[in-house]
Amino acid sequence: MHPLISTDDLASALDGAQPPVVLDVRWRLGGPPGHQDYEVGHLPGAVYVDLDAELASPPGDGGRHPLPDPAVLQAALRAAGVRESHPVVAYDAADGSIAARAWWLLRWAGHPEVAVLDGGFAAWTAEGRPVTTDVPAPEPGDITVRPGSMPTITADEAATFPGALLDARAPERYRGETEPVDPRAGHIPGALNAPTAGHTANGRWLPATALAERFTALGVTPDRPVAAYCGSGVTASSVVLALEVAGLTSPTTPAPLYPGSWSQWSSDPTRPTATGPTP
Repeated sequence: MHPLISTDDLASALDGAQPPVVLDVRWRLGGPPGHQDYEVGHLPGAVYVDLDAELASPPGDGGRHPLPDPAVLQAALRAAGVRESHPVVAYDAADGSIAARAWWLLRWAGHPEVAVLDGGFAAWTAEGRPVTTDVPAPEPGDITVRPGSMPTITADEAATFPGALLDARAPERYRGETEPVDPRAGHIPGALNAPTAGHTANGRWLPATALAERFTALGVTPDRPVAAYCGSGVTASSVVLALEVAGLTSPTTPAPLYPGSWSQWSSDPTRPTATGPTP
């Protein structure tokens, strides 16, 4: 399944005989809770999945959004109706950077039939497509979470990563000019800035060729290892997705993710910090 799905293709699939499971994963750094948006209106049949409670473990030594306990993730996905070998589509408010977390986790869990809605809820509603306040009661799914199908790296591995380590945060956070949530400002020494905002234009994902040009300009090539991190391991998932769309990685050789990301790195006073616009 391609990592992205258009609004047209999703609308057609929802009208089909076997519509995909649709997950609403809207979330904002600092709130308010995304469930409030879901209650105001969501795609027909969409089930809300909570990033903080279901797509992550509680904050701690592993950062602000550690990978979820497999049993917790499995329970949430089954409650949403996710079934083995059945397609899933995740959407967020717009750019896919949050929905990519659900995409990554399903792939990590061994479920490759998953895509992110290109343009998210904003694109869907801008086109006048239907929304509802009805809360579905899906038949429980039978997915079995088998963690480990997507590669990860630890803080020690990030410190010595032999290729391009991409930092998905906004440039001002990468440069260390501001840090709204984590203990220290700056970036992992040697990391390159690849903000998630650069994946999209006018709310839609860039074409594969444009994404490839963007990453190539940063020094990413198919024969060079590449990995991603962000503030807490959430939006870096969209870098992993974008690299695959660009053809610089593949479903069988995806880019590793550093789940703890800056939230874990910056909380350890023994870890060095770099600031400024260069690695």
